[in-house]
Amino acid sequence: MVFGKPGSAYSLETNNRLDPGLEHLWAEFARIDILIQRAVRRWQLAGQDQADAFRGLYISDAEAGHLLQRPFGSNWGESVLLPEAEERQFQQAAEQASLRINAVSQAGPDRLQNLVEAFGLNEFEKDILLICLAPAFDLRYEKIYGYIQDDVTRKRPGINLVLNLACSSEPEHLLALSHFTAEAPLFKYHFLERFSEPGQNRSPLLSQSLQIDETLVQWLLGSYQPGGDIAPYVRLERAQSWGNAPSNPVDEIYTDELLDRNPIFIFSGPDRLAQQIAAQQLSARSGRALLSIDLTDIPKEQIGLAPIIRAVLRDARLIGSLLFIQGWDACLVDGRPMTGLFAELAQHPGVLILAGQAAWRPVGLPSTRSIRWQEFPIPDYTRRQVLWKHYLEQANLPAAIDLSRLAGQFSLTSEQIREAVWLASQQFAQHGAALTEDDLMAAARATSSSRLSGLAQKIPARYSWDDIVLPADQIQLLQEIVATVRGRARVLEEWGLGKKLASSRGVSMLFAGPPGTGKTMSAQIIAAELGLDLYKIDLSTIISKYIGETEKNLEQIFTEAESSNAILFFDEADALFGKRSEVRDSHDRYANVEISYLLQRMEAYDGVTILATNLRANLDEAFTRRLQFAVDFPFPEAPDRLRIWQGLFPPQMSRADLDFALLARRYKLAGGNIRNIILGAAYLASANGGIVTMEHLLHGTRRELQKMGRLVNEKELVVEERP
Repeated sequence: MVFGKPGSAYSLETNNRLDPGLEHLWAEFARIDILIQRAVRRWQLAGQDQADAFRGLYISDAEAGHLLQRPFGSNWGESVLLPEAEERQFQQAAEQASLRINAVSQAGPDRLQNLVEAFGLNEFEKDILLICLAPAFDLRYEKIYGYIQDDVTRKRPGINLVLNLACSSEPEHLLALSHFTAEAPLFKYHFLERFSEPGQNRSPLLSQSLQIDETLVQWLLGSYQPGGDIAPYVRLERAQSWGNAPSNPVDEIYTDELLDRNPIFIFSGPDRLAQQIAAQQLSARSGRALLSIDLTDIPKEQIGLAPIIRAVLRDARLIGSLLFIQGWDACLVDGRPMTGLFAELAQHPGVLILAGQAAWRPVGLPSTRSIRWQEFPIPDYTRRQVLWKHYLEQANLPAAIDLSRLAGQFSLTSEQIREAVWLASQQFAQHGAALTEDDLMAAARATSSSRLSGLAQKIPARYSWDDIVLPADQIQLLQEIVATVRGRARVLEEWGLGKKLASSRGVSMLFAGPPGTGKTMSAQIIAAELGLDLYKIDLSTIISKYIGETEKNLEQIFTEAESSNAILFFDEADALFGKRSEVRDSHDRYANVEISYLLQRMEAYDGVTILATNLRANLDEAFTRRLQFAVDFPFPEAPDRLRIWQGLFPPQMSRADLDFALLARRYKLAGGNIRNIILGAAYLASANGGIVTMEHLLHGTRRELQKMGRLVNEKELVVEERP
């Protein structure tokens, strides 16, 4: 910078290496540079000694006298007038700079001009911004500002310096102070921050220095780099075509006419990926970038949500992008946004997308603002097939698989389906074996929510139809149940019967019979056939003596089960779903309320529920009427007991000549008891010869009968000689 030669600091000729935005910025800096040169020249004429190495670090007696003689509100340089010829030169240079700025502006809007228009800055506020921006682009300004401020340690412009450069008279100084308050645009949107220099705590406004926001600096240079607390959580995506995304059923709402009105979109529902795709399609349709932030990633205890929201609102306005806020539920209190927050959102001039789980309605929004609500539920059966096919093709996985079973069995969101395909692709890449339907079923189970594991016990499904011994009619009924669960999506959704004939997609059933007759085994077989996880509900953790607690516990289980794609298995359900009693006191009344609530909640649940009871007569009749299936598990007769004895012995276990027919005929035992006897005999045999004999089985029978509290006839426990 050469002082005394107005306009010489910047070359005003076009630099082909600069984009139009930077060329405009450079032209504006040339104009600001003239203001700085003029101020420096007046300081020099006022008697400042440039050769004094300690100038600004001490105050001489002569300087103190000059300070006392200066008019109120003026500075050192304003105490003298420039020679007429020099003043004319500065005026001409300023006019030339303005002409150059106008010429550059004709090329079209640029980032600086967009900033001014987006935030309603006037010319004075633009000058403030440029003065504070200068050191970020050229470090020479740090020394120049120290020179003009008579303090070589002050490298950032102070408010008093800005006023001296941008104002032509002392009265203007006082009027311009309103531009430095917290509600002034430059400070409200945190483009500038006031700070006190070291050793100047609580310094007056005029002596405070100004710091430019680094995000603004980078944006004016042509890139967006979020700063502060939002930096780790913000993502900017350029507008691009999303033709490779699966078709979205809400495409028709994204009209150009609607987008021109800059509406607020309120997305709700569990399908987060579908919300993201919809936001990206909005971005592509509008031709504007998408600025995204997920509030669920932010540690609420460390960072307040309100400052985060304000920061992304500013950045979206700064870069002219659509703003997509996910995890909006974190900002809701009793179903409404935090106080004052939505008013700020309503003032945002651009397209705003608020996405979360809960559906809500804003209150007090200006009537001029358009709002569009869109729900993103779990995709229906038909769309789930489309999504499975799309993501399998996208992963280049062989898709010669019947996807109807996957789509019917698992009510997964778009994101879960994509994740399941990714898991399957990893296994396919690792083993190289052909991808099967079972592989995708396993991936779908792994992708489903597993939060039920903290509320219930997961039971492995390790049995098949060959393991169960039941009358033919019961076996057929269990197979019908499996067919019902497999076909419910097609029948209720694709064929449309669910709109009129069914209140929900849920399948509920009752297993009734004595202990050990195969109720739990049947539940495991159904789970294995359907490829679903089986969770046994521990009633001791649900039933509470406190009023209302049982309902809360059950609601938590059913809510978690909705996203787990699991089968709920209530064993000994009569303890929880028993008959409603005559109301004699408040406890009876609330017990009946619990049962009524359970009836409603069971009907609303879309999953598979199995209730098991030893005594069917103990269940409330109104409850059993609402169940779709009831399977009676009879006590096994001798032929069935023989099949159980034979079926439970694994072929690899060493055994002597065992008389299973005798055991089946002599002892009326259920399958669970027979299993315990065989297991006990095997342990005895492992410590005594390694071969299971009739003596081992009879000894195990004695122990099982004793455990059951039944009389033991020792004569029956003697091994008979076969003829």
